[in-house]
Amino acid sequence: MHRLLSAISLVVLLQGLQLVVQAQSVPETPPLGEPVEVIAPVADPIAAVVAAGLMTKDSNGDFRGTDLLSRAELASILVKTFQLNQRAAAKQGEPVPVDDVSPNYWGYKDIQTVLKTKTMTGYRGRLFYPNQKITRAEALAIFAQAYGVYQFPDATVEAILARYPDSQNIPAWARKAMATALNEGFVNVERNRINPLQPITRGDLAYALSQYLARQTRPDSTPAQETPTPQ
Repeated sequence: MHRLLSAISLVVLLQGLQLVVQAQSVPETPPLGEPVEVIAPVADPIAAVVAAGLMTKDSNGDFRGTDLLSRAELASILVKTFQLNQRAAAKQGEPVPVDDVSPNYWGYKDIQTVLKTKTMTGYRGRLFYPNQKITRAEALAIFAQAYGVYQFPDATVEAILARYPDSQNIPAWARKAMATALNEGFVNVERNRINPLQPITRGDLAYALSQYLARQTRPDSTPAQETPTPQ
């Protein structure tokens, strides 16, 4: 009887140790809204995006990173980056009527593509305003929409944005997309400020693009795409 009790005690002890080991080996699930993998900023974003053919330098070899970006330029870069022209929606239907973008305009095809894929939207009166400058909140939210917006609950979106004092200036339509952009590391934050209402520069977009390129070598779960609803 004594030997039987000793054997039973040993089995119970071993089972207990096994449970402890198993519990310690299970990785903790990251909190929702936290990046699964933090990707460090690319050392030279401009060199990265130029090498990838997503942006170019001028004839003098100057990238002009402080130049402001227009809506037409953003459309062209997004089509190239995310191959929007290969999406089914881009190949269907008649051209979208746009009164301020003629078929002879350099960015006509790309503008048609972003409109058909609903990556960008026009304004009332069938206008696109191709030369209009675009804010950081608008551009980075649209970038995230082309990438795919994570379907975070509203509480998670607000928790992500609450880390930045000026996030209240982000338009309502852009908040979920901006939460994705921030969560993925696409936004070059300066002293914990997003500066959402400042016009976006070529350098700002180069940073987002370089982070996107870096993330392609470390694939994570693909976010679900969401139809944008900008004003």
